[in-house]
Amino acid sequence: MKLEIAVVSAAGAGTAAAEGAHRVELCSSLELGGITPSQGLMEASMEHVDGRLEIHPLIRSRPGDFRYSASDVDTMVHEIRHLLAQGAHGVVVGALTPSGDLDVHTIQRLVEAARAANPGAQLTFHRAIDQSKEPLAVLEQLVELGFTRVLTSGHEATAGAGLKTLAAMAERSGGAVEIMAGGGLTLEDIPAMHAAGLSAVHLSAKKTVSTLGDGAISLGAQDGTDPTAYTVTDREVVRAAKAMVNALDLAAAG
Repeated sequence: MKLEIAVVSAAGAGTAAAEGAHRVELCSSLELGGITPSQGLMEASMEHVDGRLEIHPLIRSRPGDFRYSASDVDTMVHEIRHLLAQGAHGVVVGALTPSGDLDVHTIQRLVEAARAANPGAQLTFHRAIDQSKEPLAVLEQLVELGFTRVLTSGHEATAGAGLKTLAAMAERSGGAVEIMAGGGLTLEDIPAMHAAGLSAVHLSAKKTVSTLGDGAISLGAQDGTDPTAYTVTDREVVRAAKAMVNALDLAAAG
């Protein structure tokens, strides 16, 4: 079973590498569901990882829904070109129509941009599939489009709740595409995912850091939120997840 960690910093990517994760999904603003990381973040993450794991940047030009305008798509095409040129192993994309179907036209444009930049780039479809009308139908389309993997919670708010659908997706794909469980995934969920035949899990493995009380003033809206808070990758959670994945794989092999 592969372990992927969602990270928002070069330090987080380095932590994931040091603790044995197989790859990271690199993004910014995880609290917004993630948006495309900057080129500077990509470059710094490559340096921190130093070849120890794969880096797959999220390509999402804005927060909100997955119904993109022409300018949104143009932006994402440029982001794909630049981030793959910097050495990304693949990209994480997704787009839907207003009716909840796969936006085939947009996805084809993004796939073509990735293939032009790096013919061997891996393609991951993100949790837009969990907002789609028919996730199993979308899965079949993604196989036809040549996607490497799908990140999904099984059409539920959390992967734990979506276990039945996740298992059905793994069976339906027949190994043609990797089904990666993610979205509210906890350490306690991992054994069930392994038993259901899922070949990869995705965790944010984050904790919140705050210096509130050190005299900081808010630089944004006065809504009562902590103006100093930000998230970092929790080394202990990554370590525990890796140990659990290793133990499950060893038990299955024995």
